[in-house]
Amino acid sequence: MKKNRLSVGHVAELMEVSEQFVRVGLQQGKFPWGYAVKMSSQYTYFISQQKFTEHTGIEVQEIW
Repeated sequence: MKKNRLSVGHVAELMEVSEQFVRVGLQQGKFPWGYAVKMSSQYTYFISQQKFTEHTGIEVQEIW
């Protein structure tokens, strides 16, 4: 079974932006391919590989 979750760092590299840009975008609900959930004082991030590719057109190779 293929894992369908991307890391913030991997997405930032693919988009050629900073990790902070991705985190803030997810926290603000700007990206339709992932979300941020605040757990106590920290956020946890989920980025769907399938939705990321559908919305950005960026093909993702194997997840590292």
